[in-house]
Amino acid sequence: MALSWGGGMPGDSAQAVLLACAPALAIAVDRLLGEPGLRWHPVVWMGRYLAWAGERLAPRVGAPQVRSDSQVFWAAALAWCAAAAIIVVVTWLFQAWVLTEPEWLAALALGLFLKPLLSWAMLHDEVLGVERALADSLPAGRAQLSRLVSRDTAALSPTQVRESAIESLAENLNDSVVAPLFWFALLGLPGAALFRFANTADAMWGYPGERGGRVWAYAGKWAARADDVLAWIPARITAALIWLVGGLRGGARLRSEAARTPSPNSGWPMAAMALALGVQLRKPDVYTLNAGARAPEASDPLRTCAIGSRVVLVGTLATCAAMLCALI
Repeated sequence: MALSWGGGMPGDSAQAVLLACAPALAIAVDRLLGEPGLRWHPVVWMGRYLAWAGERLAPRVGAPQVRSDSQVFWAAALAWCAAAAIIVVVTWLFQAWVLTEPEWLAALALGLFLKPLLSWAMLHDEVLGVERALADSLPAGRAQLSRLVSRDTAALSPTQVRESAIESLAENLNDSVVAPLFWFALLGLPGAALFRFANTADAMWGYPGERGGRVWAYAGKWAARADDVLAWIPARITAALIWLVGGLRGGARLRSEAARTPSPNSGWPMAAMALALGVQLRKPDVYTLNAGARAPEASDPLRTCAIGSRVVLVGTLATCAAMLCALI
């Protein structure tokens, strides 16, 4: 069988195993070497383009309306689609060339170029850093948390700081690891790159109102919906993996708990993590997950990271196995 994302059939099973190891190599590089420099990071390049385009697409708060809401929406959608098309074409051409090389070299190249499209080590360390900072002082914990979340952290209590850190890890476990692996298994580097672009665009544009002095209600609508579509299946896979490695707790309640959040996707891994830990997670005036459970304690961010590490291990092995099945 040919690879579903454009490669040819390897010469023997040993070569197939080499190619199927690319996701495991990416995770190993992530843990051992961390993130590439900003100058070379493709997600940073995506962010720079989105910042440049966003300044020209989203109207300034209070400025005279030059374009209609419909024109703003379609201009932003076109800017998103144009960049996405370039990303897919460039990564597809690179992947097609790599897959003509010896399998050991192809596996190495795929793993190295997949790495910047996913990130677990940094997320893991940042969440543990929140608890370490919180042990020093509440202001330090708030400052560390602000590196992870976009919400205002200045008035958060210690419990709310922990809740936000746990929620951030659960949500980004999908966005930064499981979803890129899922799309890599289906479409190779173009799939993983497309998802990372969509997720980055949602993070920068996908706001229902005002942010950074600009109005995103229409400029960010396409980006938000595109991310919802691409993350829909991976978010539920992430929740299932958390449930599986977290002790098979609360499975009957998972769907109803996930529905409490306004997002169609982020509620799934967050609800699964709340149930696995046996804690309550709240965002005031927005949602409460696993209501009635205890508040997170100092040990819970570490437990969250442990569950996340197991999810990454199982998810990576599953991706390698799926690729191997497609190759042999």
